[in-house]
Amino acid sequence: MSLTLSFSVLPGAGADSPLTYPKTRHADVVDTYHGVKVPDPFRWLEDDNSEETKAWVKAQNEVTFGYLNQLPRRAALRERLQKLWNFERFGVPYKRGERYFFSRNSGLQNQSVLYVADSLTAEPKALLDPNTLSKDGTVSLTESEPSEDGKLLVWGTSGGGSDWQEFRIKNIDTGEDLPETLKWIKFSGASWAKDGSGFYYSRFPEPKAGAALTQANKNKTVYFHKLNTPQSEDKLVYARPDQPDWGLNAGVTDDGRYLIFHISLGTDPKSRVYYKDLQTDGPVVELLNDFDAAYGFVENIGPVFYFHTDLDAPRYRVIAIDTTKPGKTGWREVIPQTENKLESASVVGGQLICEYLQDARSMVKAYDLEGKWLRDVALPGLGSVGGFGGRKEDKETFYAYSSFTSPSTIYRYDVASGNSTPYRVPKLDFDGSPYETKQIFFTSKDGTRVPMFLVHKKGIKLDGANPTLLYGYGGFDISLSPGFSVSRAVWLEMGGVFALANLRGGGEYGSEWHDAGIKLKKQNVFDDFIGAAEWLVKEGYTRPAKLAIQGGSNGGLLVGACMAQRPDLFGAALPAVGVMDMLRFHEFTIGWAWKSDYGSSEDPAEFKALYAYSPLHSLKPGTRYPATLVTTADHDDRVVPAHSFKFAARLQECQAKDGPPVLIRIETSAGHGAGTALTKVMDETADAWAFLAKELGIQ
Repeated sequence: MSLTLSFSVLPGAGADSPLTYPKTRHADVVDTYHGVKVPDPFRWLEDDNSEETKAWVKAQNEVTFGYLNQLPRRAALRERLQKLWNFERFGVPYKRGERYFFSRNSGLQNQSVLYVADSLTAEPKALLDPNTLSKDGTVSLTESEPSEDGKLLVWGTSGGGSDWQEFRIKNIDTGEDLPETLKWIKFSGASWAKDGSGFYYSRFPEPKAGAALTQANKNKTVYFHKLNTPQSEDKLVYARPDQPDWGLNAGVTDDGRYLIFHISLGTDPKSRVYYKDLQTDGPVVELLNDFDAAYGFVENIGPVFYFHTDLDAPRYRVIAIDTTKPGKTGWREVIPQTENKLESASVVGGQLICEYLQDARSMVKAYDLEGKWLRDVALPGLGSVGGFGGRKEDKETFYAYSSFTSPSTIYRYDVASGNSTPYRVPKLDFDGSPYETKQIFFTSKDGTRVPMFLVHKKGIKLDGANPTLLYGYGGFDISLSPGFSVSRAVWLEMGGVFALANLRGGGEYGSEWHDAGIKLKKQNVFDDFIGAAEWLVKEGYTRPAKLAIQGGSNGGLLVGACMAQRPDLFGAALPAVGVMDMLRFHEFTIGWAWKSDYGSSEDPAEFKALYAYSPLHSLKPGTRYPATLVTTADHDDRVVPAHSFKFAARLQECQAKDGPPVLIRIETSAGHGAGTALTKVMDETADAWAFLAKELGIQ
């Protein structure tokens, strides 16, 4: 059956004209879950390669861009975003051999360039410029791992925002690439053998022809690639065909002796850890084999392995295991759990450098290898840090610090003295001094105390008239903390209030906080977000007509669920690349791995919970939903675009006749977000902010 199209808004029509959306065909598809019949009339939109779906995408984009093209502030916002984004940005440097590697973006480059320098004071040279790999800047650099001596580089790329990567190897001295290319790599890094003869990596089986975007990704396997040989000759290191859902990744310890296998089951933080003695070419030893806790390998001192773990410590601690006598009775606690969440730990220069979250704000402490406190690392203020990588023998390390109103500054940290000195300080056309950041705590529906950051101009009136953007995520043990964003800086300049809520399901307070927002408890996450919105209204920061909500991926699910549950509470919604069909998410690519957070419609109790909040299934005809701009991308092979396609189609047919616009913006040659060309990021942000400016009445 062909797609029937009808429009009253076409390019050139006014944004205030009544909207008529493309008619989306209903198919006679009904699934039965545990005795419950669930229609799925838009199942055909799951086939993104069909001509009918392509025609639907084209028709939707014509309506959407016909609307966006008429928004009065769109061009000015795009111009301001470009001006503000045009500043030099650096990644955190790291050292291999005597060389330093770092990323740099001169300002408006679609992709950052990888640089190398022979010393901190030497003139750096461009080593890899992904902007030269495609005309539209949609090929991104996803992996860059130098060999131990700094002479060779594994570099990975992805095209159009896909999670699939291809690896190549570069001779850093000559700039030439070795002949081989490695494919079908996803969610894997590269880890060099100590002698530089090759590297370990993980890959999936090659997908069936034409199924790379949707086929389930299972049977991940660890291989060793020897230089100057084809991928077909790679040595199989470890596989578990009896456990197709296990995620296998491997890395070589700094001393080159051990290969550490990190084994996960979906996205559950709980893990197993195995190892292989490379010096003796010994068997794979199943050291931690119970999936009873999260174990992150930190470092080894000979046969003693240090782990960052939540075993009997929901806010994490560091333990040491002597592999010559691995029984639990011999395990040693090095750094005990505290009232703050231990986010990560690394060993640099003979010290354990630990990054903590104190109510979602970064704090850093240094200890010796026996766990004795040495110092707190002084940070500039309320913000976030990242970095502190290196080797046991390094005398220095680097980290980045940023806040909501100050962009990322790179610091060099002297391990012995504990002194930090600015290494790269950004210069941009934004003054953060007129704005203030504060943290408040509100009470959620069940009495839980939830933190939220607020950023706005100093001295605003609490009269309910401020346009406010509330952002959240709440899932997969991921922590949100203060950080600079060019797009949010422009939002602040527009007179907006920005609010970031640290919802349950995230990792801000450790595993208990995460577990309180998963599976049968997922509704807690939505209650927290709704509670944040109600607090903002109650305290006079805004009112529903001036309040927008935003989130991506799991955060897109958050926005979709909350606008369905409380359409009266929000004036606008920006769900991006969201998981919207909670009954079928596990059918596509890596979606099955999310069962650890969401549960599955295959389980009766979990089906009931999923069906109750699934955004696609919660929409009701004739309801006045907020003005909505759904965003997705045609190359998203993580949260496949069908989620957004089906949600937008259902939302358009359910929206009240006098309701505000509900549109879907479908980007081309882009994916889930990482690696998206800067020009596309600026275009989408300008569209979103112009949409909010109109729908929230921002003058």
